[in-house]
Amino acid sequence: MYAFALIDWIIFVVYAIVIVSMGLWVSRTKKGHEKTATDYFLANRSLTWWAVGASLIAANISAEHFIAMSGSGYAIGLAVACYEWIAAAVLIIVAKYFLPVFLKTGIFTMPQFLTQRYDRRVSTSLSIFWLLMYVFVNLTSVSYLGALALEKVLGIPLLYGIIGLSLFSAIYSLYGGLKAVAWTDVVQVVFLIGGGLVTVFFALNAVGGGNGIFAGFAEIFAKAPERFQMIIEKGALSIPDGTEGAVKDAFSDLPGVAVILGSMWLTNICFWGFNQYIIQRGLAAKSIKEAQYGLAFAGFLKLLIPLLVIVPGIAAYTLQADIGRSDEAYPWLLNNIVPPGVTGLAFAALVAAVVSSLSSIINSASTIFTMDIYKGYIKPDASEKQLVRTGRIVAFVSLFIATLIAPKFASLDQVYPVIQEFTGFIYPGVFLIFFLGMFWRQATSNAALWTAILTLPLGFIFKQFVTEMPFIVRIGYVFIILTIIFVGVSLADKKHRVASPEINEVDKNKTIKTGWMITGVAALTGIIALFFINRFANFALDSVYVLVVGFILLGIVMITNVKMPTMNSKSLILETKLFKTSVPFNIAAIGIFGLLIFLYGFFW
Repeated sequence: MYAFALIDWIIFVVYAIVIVSMGLWVSRTKKGHEKTATDYFLANRSLTWWAVGASLIAANISAEHFIAMSGSGYAIGLAVACYEWIAAAVLIIVAKYFLPVFLKTGIFTMPQFLTQRYDRRVSTSLSIFWLLMYVFVNLTSVSYLGALALEKVLGIPLLYGIIGLSLFSAIYSLYGGLKAVAWTDVVQVVFLIGGGLVTVFFALNAVGGGNGIFAGFAEIFAKAPERFQMIIEKGALSIPDGTEGAVKDAFSDLPGVAVILGSMWLTNICFWGFNQYIIQRGLAAKSIKEAQYGLAFAGFLKLLIPLLVIVPGIAAYTLQADIGRSDEAYPWLLNNIVPPGVTGLAFAALVAAVVSSLSSIINSASTIFTMDIYKGYIKPDASEKQLVRTGRIVAFVSLFIATLIAPKFASLDQVYPVIQEFTGFIYPGVFLIFFLGMFWRQATSNAALWTAILTLPLGFIFKQFVTEMPFIVRIGYVFIILTIIFVGVSLADKKHRVASPEINEVDKNKTIKTGWMITGVAALTGIIALFFINRFANFALDSVYVLVVGFILLGIVMITNVKMPTMNSKSLILETKLFKTSVPFNIAAIGIFGLLIFLYGFFW
C-alpha cells in the first residue's frame, strides 16, 4: 500500500489553489457594475462550444461515476456503460431538437418554460420535484461518495470529508454563479480525464503483471469474461446488496434488453434534455451553434467515460481487491496500485469531479428556487441584487441540508443504482410534460398537471406491490400509463382552444402519411413482441413496449398537429428550419452513432 506522499499533497494543493483562484477571477465584475441575474445564473450567455461541452461533462462526471460507477463495474461489469453510451446518442437528439426550442423562448430555467407553455401550477410542481431531487438525492450522494474517497485514501472521517467538500465547492460557486462554475469546469475536465487515464494505465498495467495496458486488457478479458456482458440475463449474475454477506440478482439493476430498448432512453432524455443543471450550460452558450457543438463534444467525451470509471472497477475485481463494499474499488486502486506523485493527480481528478458536480447542482437548485419560486410567488418585483443574494442563500441552505443527510448513504454497497432508481421516479412524467409541451399542439395544462400529480404515486405503487420488477422496467410501465392519461385528458379538454394554423395540402398529407407509417410499424412491432415475451422473460423483453408506445405517441403527435382544426392556445408553432443543423454538427452526430454501433457490436 502506498501512503499519500508529500508530492501528492503538493499536486493536490496546487490543483485546489488553481481552481479557487480561477473561479474568483472569472467571476469578478467591473468596478461600478452590479452582477445581474443573467450574469449569475446564465454566465451572461457567453460560453463557447468547448466551455459548454467541458462544463457539461464536469457537471455530470462526479464521485457518482469515479466511486459509484466504478463500484458497479467491480460488482457487475461493463453492462453499466449503457448509461454513458446511450447518453452520447441522446446528447445529439437534445442538441438538434430540444435546445433550439429552449433557446428560442429565452428562458433561465426549465420551470419557466412550463409556465410559458402550460401554467404556474405545472411549473411549480416540477420545481418542487427538482429541488427535492437535487438536494436529497444528487447533492447528498455526491457529497457522500466524495467523502468516502477522502476517508479511504487520506483517512479523513466521513463527516469531516462531507463538510470539507461542501465548503470547497461553495467558496467560488456561491460568489461567482454559473460563470465561475462553467469556466473552472474547463480546468476540472483536464484534471478529470488526465487523472482518470493515469489510474486506468496503472490499474491495467498491474493486472497485466507490469507488461502494459494491452496485456492488462487481455488479462481482464480472460479472467473476468462475465464482466464484459452488455446484456444481463435474470439469474445469471449475483452481486452484493449492501447487507453483510447477502447478495442480489444483477438483473434487478440492469435487466436484459431494457438497458437498450426500454426506459434507459427516457431516463437519459430527461437527464440531458430537461434537467436544469445540465441544460443550463446550453442555455448559457453564445449561440445555438455553439450550444450544439458543445453537446456534440460532450457526446464524444461520454463514449470515453466507461474507460475512465468502469474499467478500473473491473481491474480491481480481477486483482481481487480486499474491500468491504463495491464502492471502495476506486479508492483501493489509488491506495494500492497508483504510485506516489501520480496518486495526487488521480486524487485531484476525483475531487475535481466531486467539486464541479456539487457546484453545478448548487447553482441550478438556487436558480430554480430564485427565479421560479422566490420571484414567482414571494417577491415578483425583486431587484437584480435581491435575486443574486437569494440565490446565494438558497445555495448555502441546500449544501447544509445535504451535509446533514449524506452520511445516511454509508449503509449501501453500491450507491449508483440507488441514485438512478430514485431519480427515475419522476422521469416518466417529466418526459411527457416536456416532450408533448414542445411538440404536441393538443397538450393542455390540465393533462400536464395530472401527469405531474400521478407520477410519484404510480412509481411508489409499482415499487410497493410489484417488488420483483426491476426499476428500469417499472419506469416503462409508469410511462405507458401516464401516456394514456396525458393524451386522454388533453383530447377531452376543450378549453382554451384556438384555430390551428393553415398548412399547404402537400405538406399536410406527407406529415399524416409519415405519422400513420410510424404508428403502424410501432403497433406491428408490439404485436409481434407479444409472441416472444414469455420465451424471453429472463431478458425483460416486455421493456420494448416503452419504444412501441413512444413511437405510437410520436405518430399521434404528427397526425393530430396537422389534422385537427383547433389547438391549445399556448401550444408552440415550430418551423422545420429551426431544427436545421450545420455540416460539422451532422458529421459529429454520424461519428457518435457510428462509434456506438461499433461498441455495442463488439461487446454484445
